[in-house]
Amino acid sequence: MPGYDFALVLSRPLYEEELDPLFDRTRGLVTVSIITEPQHADRPGSAHCTWQGPTLAAAIMEVVAHVEEAAPGVRVQRVEADPLLTIRDIAERVGRSPDSVRLSITGARGPGGFPAAEMSSAGHRLWRWSKVAAWYGVDDPQLREAQPTAQAINGWLALRDIVPDIAPAPEDVTSALSAVIAQVA
Repeated sequence: MPGYDFALVLSRPLYEEELDPLFDRTRGLVTVSIITEPQHADRPGSAHCTWQGPTLAAAIMEVVAHVEEAAPGVRVQRVEADPLLTIRDIAERVGRSPDSVRLSITGARGPGGFPAAEMSSAGHRLWRWSKVAAWYGVDDPQLREAQPTAQAINGWLALRDIVPDIAPAPEDVTSALSAVIAQVA
């Protein structure tokens, strides 16, 4: 089964005492933001992982269930299926050295116009994989699956929060997405 990279935006960060149940459920394959001070509970949290599944939708739905069952009161609000990457991550995905990627970023190598960093934190920049893949000419089938999957699951997450009585079951969403992705691929 393929491994999928994605992030979940949570209603709040997890407390330290919620980590053990999540670790047990996910075999340590989910990294989450945590809080130790209750006054920060109003901030969104995040969960990042690489998860194996038959499809991206199945992988996401499985992690959503694990997070929400391990930390009662935490709700997944949104999924990001187009990962942000470091220079080292980019180098690994495109089969180049980190120095080669740095030269591409600065314009010293390649056609120029390398995508701008999406985010910078503590001196580290992160780039959106879909933009970098397009620049390098990488055809990543997981990216073709990511856009419609993330859009559909984000719609489902919103629907279950607004009108939970009519939101379809997670397995129905996964099944419907499998049919759509088969047409796109």
